[in-house]
Amino acid sequence: MFNRTVVWFLGAGLLAGAAFAAEPQKLPGENPNPVHLVRPSVQPLSAMARLGKDIFFDTTLSSSGKMACASCHSPDHAYGPPNDASVMLGGPTLTLPGMRAVPSLTYLERQPEFSIGPDDTANENVDLVQQAEAGKTAARVDKIATQTAQSANIVPQGGLFWDGRAHTLQIQAEGPLLDPREMDGGSLEIIAEKLRNAPYAKKFAALFGERIFKNTKLLTAEALFAVGRYQIEEPSFHPYTSKYDYWLEGKARLSEAELRGLRLFNDPQKANCAGCHTAEPSRDGRPPMFTDTQYEALGAPRSLALADTKDPNYFDLGVCGPVRKDIADQTQFCGMFKTPTLRNTAVRHTFLHNGVFHTLREVMDFYNFRDTNPEKVYPVGDDGKVQKYNDIPAQYHANVDVTDPPFNRHPGETPAMTAQDETDIIAFLQTLNDGYKPEQ
Repeated sequence: MFNRTVVWFLGAGLLAGAAFAAEPQKLPGENPNPVHLVRPSVQPLSAMARLGKDIFFDTTLSSSGKMACASCHSPDHAYGPPNDASVMLGGPTLTLPGMRAVPSLTYLERQPEFSIGPDDTANENVDLVQQAEAGKTAARVDKIATQTAQSANIVPQGGLFWDGRAHTLQIQAEGPLLDPREMDGGSLEIIAEKLRNAPYAKKFAALFGERIFKNTKLLTAEALFAVGRYQIEEPSFHPYTSKYDYWLEGKARLSEAELRGLRLFNDPQKANCAGCHTAEPSRDGRPPMFTDTQYEALGAPRSLALADTKDPNYFDLGVCGPVRKDIADQTQFCGMFKTPTLRNTAVRHTFLHNGVFHTLREVMDFYNFRDTNPEKVYPVGDDGKVQKYNDIPAQYHANVDVTDPPFNRHPGETPAMTAQDETDIIAFLQTLNDGYKPEQ
């Protein structure tokens, strides 16, 4: 992870690093080495995707009759949460708080399946679109590492949800649908009966024939698959229309603050954001994803806004549980959560898996002061000691990343970033919002 970032930052043939070479720019903030980005082709939605759209916005599938997929994954908020609450409320009366912050559903079409293995494995090149095109609608067997945490290049990667437990968009769609604290659909049998009587039921018949209504398992499976197809085919889930995308193509100019932020974002000795949130285009010219799809234990502060944390013995260990249970014995990964894309992160108001932060400034302060001035981001106990890593049991504190900058510093040392640095990085992050209109 770190080595790839250094190579890119030093300008080994990738354009963003080259933008800061000594060559004079024609205009301030212009990228002197633009490239052509290969975006997904825009085609009319298939009949399956149109069915998936109906299901995505259908509130009747919830026990409350008021919650759909789109309720938490709002199209007007980059398919993320529509408010600044740490978690969304669901259940039969929309009063039950969820377990984790709602992630965005954008830019998941290139997410590889979950695996634990060598960094940059071949599996990273197999994305969800390729899986869907190949007809892979069932989860494959996990590739679980036999090596221990001492093998630095053995890392969890890929998958969906904060803990990677779903391999496909179809499997992911089933989770919130049946979760009693989310849509609370009850059972697949209940969902199937609602599908049989839905206004769009005729679309099932047109695609599969009337016999599908007699097979509950097949009916619900095809409904969930349709939701996945909608996410893959609908352009608004992956538009790649940020200012940064157009800057990469030479169609937009970054301000001085945005350029400074980009330098800091990539600088392996400063913010080092690109160490996990990869900012370079892929080898085949596709726009950057701003995630390496890997998992990190950051040691985020405990969020007292969550209902679960009222129990002092409760801990969300991400990959190790409590939701995911299949690799709980891989304790070297306890406390790790998936690195999300930073695309459209500036439109969010809830950050990290537990929604503990509500502004980008708070997030930047956490990265900057976690190790040099932990009292600024963690509570201080009655004994006067800082309760660092207070949302991870002590036996798993060794899993927290203390190697990659800016997390390689110690108390009393100078933080990696100044206040102005943080401001500039936030300015750059705002260039990752979709919907930018380049000048003609």
